[in-house]
Amino acid sequence: MTVTLLLDLDDTLLSNKMQVFLPAYMDALSRYAAGIVRPDIFLTHFMDASWQMVQNQDPDCLLKDVFDANFYPRLGIEKEAITPLIDQFYAEIFPTLKPLTQPRPAAIRLVEEALKRNYQLAVATSPLFPLTAVRQRLEWAGLPPSEVPFALIASYETFHFAKPRPAFLAEMLARLGWPDRPVMVGNDPYDDIPCAEGLGVSSFLLTGEKTGIINSNGKSASGSLDDVLDWIEATPDEHLAPDYTSPSAIQAILTSTPGSIRTLIGELPVEQWSLRSHPDEWSLTEILCHLQDVEQEVNLPRLNKVTSERNPFVPGEDTDKWAEVRSYILQDGLIALSRFSTARRMTCELLGKLSPEDWLLPARHAIFGPTHLNEIASIIAGHDRLHIQQILKVIETSMN
Repeated sequence: MTVTLLLDLDDTLLSNKMQVFLPAYMDALSRYAAGIVRPDIFLTHFMDASWQMVQNQDPDCLLKDVFDANFYPRLGIEKEAITPLIDQFYAEIFPTLKPLTQPRPAAIRLVEEALKRNYQLAVATSPLFPLTAVRQRLEWAGLPPSEVPFALIASYETFHFAKPRPAFLAEMLARLGWPDRPVMVGNDPYDDIPCAEGLGVSSFLLTGEKTGIINSNGKSASGSLDDVLDWIEATPDEHLAPDYTSPSAIQAILTSTPGSIRTLIGELPVEQWSLRSHPDEWSLTEILCHLQDVEQEVNLPRLNKVTSERNPFVPGEDTDKWAEVRSYILQDGLIALSRFSTARRMTCELLGKLSPEDWLLPARHAIFGPTHLNEIASIIAGHDRLHIQQILKVIETSMN
């Protein structure tokens, strides 16, 4: 199994004290836009819009859209009137902030050695910045994306959730095809580690240089950048394997799936959605219709039944045959995705209201026998992961 390193950026790959960098960044940006809006007004609404991104739980709304909706209208100006100026800022002024940062030789060593071991690398920075700002900071770190084959770089243009929400990491792992051994590496005990722990993913907390591995409990550890790979190599596969069965992990996966799918299929032409790579394989449209119907007719009714009845009997459902019986291939995939997202929102609302005791509510399943709500919900999350991987295969085939 291949290890996937989910690498934080600031003060992990790049020495960058945010308590210094952020004020300098915001001051430079607000002053650059002073000809259009007063700096104090700009900063007030900029900070509020950024906070709204952190709070977002809508899988149908990208963080960039959340920011735009909470920023430009409050400035009282059209987005188009200031966007060219902001683009120019990132091209000309943002690079002048580089002296506030420093590359970390240990981070470069970590990346180089991880690549030699065929690890997959992703930049798991909280996606509150545009991609150009993230790419520039990676260049400052001595890890330019043009040279380092990062599988994914988080930014506000393509993500729906931010740290410390576990849904952020769920969205990232979905985009990566739900890899077998993901490990979060970061310096922030309040953002990076809760995000990983909430999803059931292994984590390594950076505590300083050359401290040696400490506080290792099999699933997580802390130490220096130079300790990360040694810890991973010394840790059994079963300890590094994620555990997605906790209520927080289940909710993160179910919340993130609609948004992850929207991003994954965003660049695939609609005319290719109904193409099958093989007669026995489903097209993208068929997968989306399947997700829609299973959510509406199986998942949501099943969870409602378990929460409203005493130890109910849950019948099995053969949903695969619906693809042919209901002629999924002839339906509208975009409408199916929208309906799936709506139904999934209802599922997440139901689960979000449960107490810890409610997750253990019993049921009798026609196939699995005695079970409980947590197990049923975990099966739904596993179903999501399976079809995300299927969607990625369909996309890969369509692109070739």
